[in-house]
Amino acid sequence: MKDDIYKKHLLLVGGGHAHVMALKMLAMGGLSGVRITLISNSVLTPYSGMLPGLIAGHYQYDEVHIDLARLCRALNVCFIEDSVEALDLDRQLVICRQHPVFRYDVLSIDTGSTPDIDAISGAAEFVQPVKPVDRFLRFWLGLQARLQTQPVKETCRIALVGAGASGVEVALAMQHRLQEVAPKASVEFHIVSATSEILPSHPPKVRSRYQKILEKRAIQVHRDFRVTRVNMGCLYDESNTGNIRQLVCDEIIWAISAAAPDWPARAGLACSEKGFIKVNACLQSVSHTNVFAVGDVADVLEHPRPKAGVFAVRQGKPLAQNLLRALTGLRLKPFSPQKRFLSLVSTGDKYAVASRGGWSCAGKWVWRWKDYIDRKFIRGLNEFGKTDWHEEKMNPVEQAAMRCGGCGAKIGQPILQRVLSELPSTHNEKVQLALSSYDDAAVFSVPADSLLVQSVDMFRKFIEDDFLFGQIAANHALGDIFAMGADPHSAQALVTLPFASEENVEQQLLHLMLGASKVFEEAGIPLIGGHTAEGRELSLGFAVNGLVEADKMLTKGGLQSGDVLILTKALGTGVIFAADMRGQAQSHWIKLALDTMLKSNQQASELLFKYQVKACTDVTGFGLAGHLLEMLQASDKRAKLDLMTLPVLNGALELMQAGFFSSLHPQNKQIETALSSYLDIVPAETIPQLQEIIYDPQTAGGLLIGLPAANAKECLSVLKGMGYSKASIIGKVL
Repeated sequence: MKDDIYKKHLLLVGGGHAHVMALKMLAMGGLSGVRITLISNSVLTPYSGMLPGLIAGHYQYDEVHIDLARLCRALNVCFIEDSVEALDLDRQLVICRQHPVFRYDVLSIDTGSTPDIDAISGAAEFVQPVKPVDRFLRFWLGLQARLQTQPVKETCRIALVGAGASGVEVALAMQHRLQEVAPKASVEFHIVSATSEILPSHPPKVRSRYQKILEKRAIQVHRDFRVTRVNMGCLYDESNTGNIRQLVCDEIIWAISAAAPDWPARAGLACSEKGFIKVNACLQSVSHTNVFAVGDVADVLEHPRPKAGVFAVRQGKPLAQNLLRALTGLRLKPFSPQKRFLSLVSTGDKYAVASRGGWSCAGKWVWRWKDYIDRKFIRGLNEFGKTDWHEEKMNPVEQAAMRCGGCGAKIGQPILQRVLSELPSTHNEKVQLALSSYDDAAVFSVPADSLLVQSVDMFRKFIEDDFLFGQIAANHALGDIFAMGADPHSAQALVTLPFASEENVEQQLLHLMLGASKVFEEAGIPLIGGHTAEGRELSLGFAVNGLVEADKMLTKGGLQSGDVLILTKALGTGVIFAADMRGQAQSHWIKLALDTMLKSNQQASELLFKYQVKACTDVTGFGLAGHLLEMLQASDKRAKLDLMTLPVLNGALELMQAGFFSSLHPQNKQIETALSSYLDIVPAETIPQLQEIIYDPQTAGGLLIGLPAANAKECLSVLKGMGYSKASIIGKVL
């Protein structure tokens, strides 16, 4: 983005192949003044061309999936992991399952399709569709495990319903894999075709080649078998009442009849009878000019084509061009899809058939060719952020207009009022004046037998999901309250929002505050005020209040000799997000780190008094080493830390080994000499990265607890039962 004022919002729903290609083209071309958001129900999206190879065991899971979140970070695109449930086309809103609504100026949809199992009686109950892919892969792993232990005399009959490329490739891939992992198992494969042909969209030479391959591998094809009903272990063709056919089988895999999600039609988009969005040759909805659709979810009326990935990938470029034209008010440009295309279909083993038009060839070299093309495609997406391009272009700062400072930088009152009206109101009898009043400050009373605990935290945005960022910032701020054994009382917000149009500012502020309010509501406290302003980049923080009885207050200086040290959360958020800024962190590492930061410390805090905890702190910016040193200095004690027991997030040590560290890490490590006077670190010879992880700064980190040794094991067990799965005993006070 080359303009630091976002005036329009381009929203893409679905991580299909066309969207992936379009995003890359839009971002590389430089789209000024537009915020781009991609919403997908999964961080990883499978590349359809390599799925048969994954089933056959030729590829690992990560090798055939596009890391959407990682790509979006490299492209400076906001990625949201969620499922879309509805559209409000009049107000230009997208309604998600777990996030607040998203407003858009231009919307594009590429959610793909799934096998239509609802159209056939019994199919939804008794068949296994090939999509969603993750669900099918879980089924496939379970089936392999069962067949490895199945008695040799028992035969497993597997039926693939669908004789197109998907059904044929999956059948051959499954057979190949089972011959490797369960060679003693007796397995029969059956392909069920509703027509008299296999691979009906392919040329005769290809069909002939595959017919010979299927015959050689003893895979039986049931032709003109139109499945009308499914029962447990049986397929029925009742289309000809005078001759009802049936096929008895143990497993039924469904690879036909693509179906679209129901929410586009429910919203009022013009759709076909099967729910596919009708678009013109510009990939634009025929009923709503600011909505586009591509891939399997769309029907291009001027150019009907099969639902195949090869067509979806080719739609990426014209989609990017027309989205850009729609955003800038230019006339859209129609496109014509290719009439002839290269088809590469595998045969389970490392052998494939190529065809284009009437031409066809086959061999192991074709599979190597296909493998090279597929790997190059995936590598071009998953390794996109590993270039210098990311460092140079991810955070451009260009002044597009003179912006006021001082009170002139505040967010306007109309926006604030609209956002405040959307936030939940948590009642607190101790608060006399708060957001619901027109006064300038909040007013609350403090009981005579309680102490008021206050803390404030604020940091820059490090993830694109504003709703999650609001939750993490609120959790981080409350950490100090919980570490002192206090009950949270109230919170005030400090927000700086990047320059943008009024609509985009309002949406961003609403998402941030709804995320924070979710955490505060669960903690039982109100958001009683705050301050908002415009700035170069987003930052969010909270001033939080808590109440604690004097005899129950915890400090860092309460460690006793013989105490055991427990850490409630894993370490590594600093290095993971440092690597993420450079496009090097895998999305499943990011996801686990986010889950850790979204876990509140409140439940752990409520255990402290019960287990006679006398000292506690939350592990945040100074890292485990810095916060532990503060406890030891305040308590005038020494301790022993066992590095081998430290809970560490997946990916953190690998990233440190690769040379990634948080920018705060070197400063945190400056205490190393002072730390040696208070802390014995064992074992002396261990993984070097474990010696470094203790200096890694944490965001919304866990609690570091010192408690009597007699209570440690029970406390740890209760913590794990509460969802602190990585909680660990990491050392003891000497």
